[in-house]
Amino acid sequence: MEEFAQLYSNLAQTTKTNLKISLLEQYFLKTTPEDNIWALFFLSGRKFRQQLSSKDLKNCVLELTNYPEWLFIESYSVVGDLAETISLLLPSNNTHNTRSLTSWLEDLMQLKNYSLEQKKEFIKSSWAQFNQGETILFNKLITGGFRIGVSQSLVIKSLTKVVNLTEPAIAHRLTGKWTPENISWVELFNPNQHNDDHSKPYVFCLANPITESELNELAITSKEWLAEWKWDGIRAQFIFRNNELYIWSRGEELITARFPEFIDLVKFIPPGTVIDGEILAFRDNKVLDFAQLQKRIGRKNPVPKLIQEIPVTFYSYDLLEYLTQDYRDKPLRLRREGLAQLTNSLPKSNLISMSKPVNFKSIFELKNLRETSRANSAEGLMLKKLDTPYVGGRKRGIWFKWKIEPFTLDVVLLYAQRGHGKRANLYTDYTLAVWDEQKLVPIAKAYSGLTDKEIAEVDQFIKQNTLERFGPVRTVKPELVFEIGFEGIQYSSRHKSGIALRFPRILRWRLDKKIADADTLNNVKDLLKTNYDLS
Repeated sequence: MEEFAQLYSNLAQTTKTNLKISLLEQYFLKTTPEDNIWALFFLSGRKFRQQLSSKDLKNCVLELTNYPEWLFIESYSVVGDLAETISLLLPSNNTHNTRSLTSWLEDLMQLKNYSLEQKKEFIKSSWAQFNQGETILFNKLITGGFRIGVSQSLVIKSLTKVVNLTEPAIAHRLTGKWTPENISWVELFNPNQHNDDHSKPYVFCLANPITESELNELAITSKEWLAEWKWDGIRAQFIFRNNELYIWSRGEELITARFPEFIDLVKFIPPGTVIDGEILAFRDNKVLDFAQLQKRIGRKNPVPKLIQEIPVTFYSYDLLEYLTQDYRDKPLRLRREGLAQLTNSLPKSNLISMSKPVNFKSIFELKNLRETSRANSAEGLMLKKLDTPYVGGRKRGIWFKWKIEPFTLDVVLLYAQRGHGKRANLYTDYTLAVWDEQKLVPIAKAYSGLTDKEIAEVDQFIKQNTLERFGPVRTVKPELVFEIGFEGIQYSSRHKSGIALRFPRILRWRLDKKIADADTLNNVKDLLKTNYDLS
């Protein structure tokens, strides 16, 4: 436990990539395989199911310290991190803890069998045995809040120094739903052992964003590049192995049960086949808005009525494996040919089809086609080099995404709330509004887009122009205007304005505008009707 807490602290204190890799390598080399597999479990983004609520943890602290509740709340609002707040409020402890990470985690896994009071006693007893660094780590693990500035690619690079496998092989071993309870460190990285997990996906190939100027430099031609629409759906791998279908999202979540209609594809697609593509809401030969698909995403076991109301399709665009043969090293041109042969051999169905290329003769024509993206229910264009292999991760020069410009609105700052972590002392979470006749109504929340200097200036304005307080939220004198960008727009009964925006963020602070210049709710509704042909 002590070693992992020290690693966590050291990684949090540096931004140097090579040093992070070195710290990880040193940890894996000097620590036991039992602790290594657990450390890797958390470093690769996996986590425990939370056993105690934040409220229960707060009560544990108050019972131990006899501090008033208001002090805990004020401390938390300043620190901005629950795990760190608890560590600061607890009595200092310099006890040398010798128990291993594995030993502690085995005890933690038993909490699910305990009553609430037993859980609280275990937590209090554990805190008494930790120093501050270990307490912070322990709290992160039990709340599911373990996050650190280390990408999976850095973890993989460090492992190449420790295990006898290449980066792509390690990346593939780390996919799927493995846990330290069902696989050991030795089994996970045994170079002579073929993994028999039939459901395991490949690491997704990811695209880099591209600008128009970068596009001109590439001198893209249709002979060397494939252009496709960039769909706004769920990126997924369909894995047909062992006479079963496994559907994995890009976030490594197994989502097969959410889309039971695809199970029928097992009858027609041979085992040992893996296809990359996009799940889309689809009706009457038309791709539906992502908001419709969200209704399916949120249901782990959808009822027949929902399946009927929001049918889905799988737009396939890459063949990664066929008849157990790995296709990833083949150039995209050949992978696409194989995919075309496969999809053309299937019975006609709305369940699966091959994403068609966007034909173009020049970059100028490609730019014009991109402007029609929304009319085609797309977010922009994908550009893929035809002579490249399928490479997991975000490698430059293979795939690019060229998204359309976002929708924009001028909005007024109405409410503000403190941020979290390093911004816990600053008001950085903004509720923004538009005019509905003579009244301002909230239209979106935004947390990003301003520079540090602008954030400090807005924070000062908020503190000097607070009209009311409702818990952590401040009502602000309506005076500041911001331009926001967003990717989509839809009607919503859950929002006061009746409208929901997709991925809103601040583009710039409009110092040149007064609040009377902000957009109106009617403007927003007109925008929705114009771009989505809704009434």
